[in-house]
Amino acid sequence: MLTHLQLHDLVIVDRAELEFAPGLTALTGETGAGKSIIVDALMLIAGDRAAGDIVRQAAERAEVAASFAGLPPAALAWLESQAIEHGDEIVVRRVIGADGRSRAFVNGQLVPLQALRELGELLIGIHGQQEFQHLVKRSAQRDLLDEHLGAPGLVVAVAEIHARYRACRRDFESLQAAAANRDAGLDLLRYQQNELRAELGGLGGIEELFVERKRIADRGRLATAAQSALTAIYDSDGDAAHDLLAKAQSALRGAADGDPELAKTSSLLQEAMIVTSEAAEGLRRYLEALDVDPARQEEIERRTAALEALARKHRRAVAELPQQLEQVEHELKALENAQHSLSDLEAQLARLELEYRAAARSLSEARNAAATALSGQITQLMQALGMAGGRFEVSLTPSETEFGAHGSEDVEFLVSANPGQPPKSLAKVASGGELSRISLGVQVAAAANNSGLCMVFDEVDAGIGGAVAEIVGRQLRDLGARAQVLCVTHLAQVAAQAHNQFRVTKQSEGKMTRTSVEPLAPEQRVDEIARMLGGIDISEQARAHARDMLTRAAPAEPQRKKRSRG
Repeated sequence: MLTHLQLHDLVIVDRAELEFAPGLTALTGETGAGKSIIVDALMLIAGDRAAGDIVRQAAERAEVAASFAGLPPAALAWLESQAIEHGDEIVVRRVIGADGRSRAFVNGQLVPLQALRELGELLIGIHGQQEFQHLVKRSAQRDLLDEHLGAPGLVVAVAEIHARYRACRRDFESLQAAAANRDAGLDLLRYQQNELRAELGGLGGIEELFVERKRIADRGRLATAAQSALTAIYDSDGDAAHDLLAKAQSALRGAADGDPELAKTSSLLQEAMIVTSEAAEGLRRYLEALDVDPARQEEIERRTAALEALARKHRRAVAELPQQLEQVEHELKALENAQHSLSDLEAQLARLELEYRAAARSLSEARNAAATALSGQITQLMQALGMAGGRFEVSLTPSETEFGAHGSEDVEFLVSANPGQPPKSLAKVASGGELSRISLGVQVAAAANNSGLCMVFDEVDAGIGGAVAEIVGRQLRDLGARAQVLCVTHLAQVAAQAHNQFRVTKQSEGKMTRTSVEPLAPEQRVDEIARMLGGIDISEQARAHARDMLTRAAPAEPQRKKRSRG
């Protein structure tokens, strides 16, 4: 349930705080006062995209924060999956900069917008004036019906089996196509295998081979450097490093006996002579190794050139040729066993087909039961909404796609607005008023199945009035007795049925326009509903009518509560 909403610099609202209670809450005010800003704020909390133009003029950023308590199990599970700490209440905050950049926080933890949308779907359900445009889509009708299934897991099961069946079918068809050219494929793969093995076989390492080739190519420069170093440390007459170290060590040998400090230095010089001798020996070995046998040089050049040619042929780096050999051998083995693999895949397809048919059949049975119940529920709502004799039907017809991700039937909503008329597709119902009422009936039925949500109705009562408007208000009040409902309305008959009411007003101060939102006390509600009934000049007769409407709306609640205790 939504408990608190805070707005800051949003459109023309500089600052507003609203405390919400259970039941039906009406948001009223003059046309253009900004009632839908509250809905816009909740859409931001639910993860809707935002643009910089929603930031109030001259402000740097807009902020919306909402508190929710009594969270539904699905929302609690989502919070656990995101490792977000929570108690019985969470705070969702959205910050939008004037440059359009947006950040979202849940209990102070930064979350991506997609994650906020996932949570928003579990907390808020928004039904707007354009809801009908969404309801005429077949996919939306199917989803709405599936929300009323006794076992919603059936939809997931069908989709999961369908995905496995398609993946298996792709593997089968791919292997079947390869098997059709099996002999040619085997010849090509065996040739590639032999070619790669011939060059890679007995090779210690590709990297080492290319290092050796580079060393041979640079042996002149390398030999000069090594010889110069050897001459400097050992082979130079008189001034080689080794000779100089020997002279220094000899000079200290006699004096070192009289001073321990000199003895240490003499010992270090002795070690330096040993290291220098070892370095000289290493250089001699290196120089001998540089004398490469021309045959070896030729072999290295041939092998590296062959490897480079193979790499170009297979469009791989030279270092990846061993992986290419593994892939060729894997494909060769698969093709050699193609007939056996095809048989296994064919058997797997048969099993998955049986699984799919069983799951789709269970889903069809559940949909038939839900369609009957939903048809009756919405038909009953239509009678209450002033369409006596009207009928609503959920039609299920076999799908043209034998194996579909959504089951084996198509779902379509059919409506007959007047007695004696055959049901037609919801998309073809002509009257605007009828469309509004039918859409509202569908929305109320859908919302009743999601009582854990904060349900928001944004002027869904447009196009109706009189007695029908009062009936709509009663339907929303009844829904509010089971869940939290917020309704933006222009109709006094609907507002009078609310348990709580907010008034939205717009004020102009020089060049600045501000919108404010305030909760209404009982007497303030009388004036607001009287204004909605009678216009700017509120008469005592309008006030009396407003009091009467509020009085007639209220008594049903205590009686309902009393019956529920008994």
